[in-house]
Amino acid sequence: MDPNSPAALPELLYIHDPLCGWCYGMSPVINRVQVEFAGRLDVSVLCGGMAVGARATPIAEGWGYIKNALGDVERAAGVQFGAAFKALAEVGTYLYDSEPPSRAIVAFRQLTQDPARAVAFAHAVQTALFRDGLDLNDAPTYATLLAPFGVEFAEFQRQWAAPETARATQQEFAAVVRIGVQGFPTAVLRIGEQGYVLARGYQPYEQLRAGLEQLLREEAGR
Repeated sequence: MDPNSPAALPELLYIHDPLCGWCYGMSPVINRVQVEFAGRLDVSVLCGGMAVGARATPIAEGWGYIKNALGDVERAAGVQFGAAFKALAEVGTYLYDSEPPSRAIVAFRQLTQDPARAVAFAHAVQTALFRDGLDLNDAPTYATLLAPFGVEFAEFQRQWAAPETARATQQEFAAVVRIGVQGFPTAVLRIGEQGYVLARGYQPYEQLRAGLEQLLREEAGR
């Protein structure tokens, strides 16, 4: 290693799932951390695979639970679930499958090589579903989401459909399991080889900020 190269910043790993309502509530908190702690830490997003394989089912099967949780998320996090999402859920046929939107986030990260922008894109993906009721299993949904990031849709579509992207997505799910994550969202601060769990489940900004500040102070004092 070049002794004159800057040391790597601590990294906040935001471990989420695109179909997780509490993650939709947590994403604005993570976005604020990214702004407020710029230059002090990096932020990356990982996808956990909450509803994949046999757990990917029509939304009607889990809508009773999801519907009851929406108000709790809205009150705690200040986000709003849109009428379009609720209408989509009431129809009930939408396949609630974490793999396609997770693969979209992986494809975006591969194309841009920019973990920070991938965090913003992950939030845009969730907003497309939970606010706008769009189909995250359908490639054209992503055309509009990509425009603000300057990513060409045709290039994205090729990457999204590539077998190597599907493999990378499965590897990401497996990595989250190896970390020991059992629920979403989870926030882990990585400093060198050490990982510190800051949040298991939704956490408001001030609480997350306090935990980050404490860990960064402790690291600076070593």
